[in-house]
Amino acid sequence: MELERSPFVRQVRSPRKEIALTFDDGPDPVYTREVLSLLRQASGRATFFMIGQQMESYPDVVAEVAAEGHEIGNHTYSHPYLTRIGAAECREEIRKTQRLIRKLTGKGARLLRPPYLDVGEEVVRIAQEEGCTLAGAMNLEARDWEQPGASHIYERSLECAVPGSILLFHDGYGDRRQTVAAVAMLIEKLTGSGYKLVTASELIASATIEEGKMA
Repeated sequence: MELERSPFVRQVRSPRKEIALTFDDGPDPVYTREVLSLLRQASGRATFFMIGQQMESYPDVVAEVAAEGHEIGNHTYSHPYLTRIGAAECREEIRKTQRLIRKLTGKGARLLRPPYLDVGEEVVRIAQEEGCTLAGAMNLEARDWEQPGASHIYERSLECAVPGSILLFHDGYGDRRQTVAAVAMLIEKLTGSGYKLVTASELIASATIEEGKMA
């Protein structure tokens, strides 16, 4: 059954120039570390939606991401289409990764990004029951997973870069040199324009606080 409206948080109302960069499919020993270096130079934070199997392969990279103050989100254990598996298996994909995140970082994930952004009513319900907010993104036309060129990724992402936006990139599964190059250009542009790079949870929380003050 189709959902009447999107269950994903893709953008929030923010009075400040804050934006959330997010990275899927890691951790990767090469590209995740390259992204970490870019963020370190910009004094920015980001959210890394990690796959459980990758976390088991590279626990040291997970530790580095957490130690530098970045957020780790849940991207399931084996990266399946969640609507194509049963409810029990879907729940275990989320829970198994949550257990790994807690084991390696000391705290669980607040955010879930389903692989391929594939959801239905049952997946949404399970995510809510597991205490996860579904994180989407504004710049899906960048399609960095297809390696369309660094300039394309940069330009399509910059079009979506407004206060409160969540942007999606990939730091794992494949050659991510184009993504790293595009993100380097984007970070330079955003920080040069006065933007602060924050985690997706920080972005969502700050918007909620502001709305509460305005109420």
